[in-house]
Amino acid sequence: MLTIDWRIVAALGIVFLILWTWVQRKYSAWQRSRVAHKRSARAIRGEQAAEKLLESHGYEVLERQLSEKWTISCDGEPVSFDLRADLLVCKDDRKYIAEVKTGSSAPNLRNAATRRQLLEYALAYGSPTILLVDVEAGRIQEVQFGFESVDDC
Repeated sequence: MLTIDWRIVAALGIVFLILWTWVQRKYSAWQRSRVAHKRSARAIRGEQAAEKLLESHGYEVLERQLSEKWTISCDGEPVSFDLRADLLVCKDDRKYIAEVKTGSSAPNLRNAATRRQLLEYALAYGSPTILLVDVEAGRIQEVQFGFESVDDC
């Protein structure tokens, strides 16, 4: 008669659970990477289309992926971080930060995250007007924050 050693069964069960957990984690990481890659590719295509749209409306692209180190103060202590705007463009001797958005909700000013991002750029880059470029609608909107410009072309 065959006897079952339950210790071996338990050990095999534990090994199976460990392998199953590892496979699930690897699969989840692969899915996240795939989604991030698709999002990145869409953003790159959107920025390329935005450049053409801006140029067709008389804007000159001066810089792409414009980096800015911004420092604010919290309780008297400096807090620094990096910002990266999509484009710096010029038209009629005025410079503008252009933020490119794709999708249905991101280009909408009713989207709180979009408004906050544009306001942050306006303050950090010293630009009272930020261009919101809705690639899919083929629309360029001038979003104004009501302070004086510090940087003309």
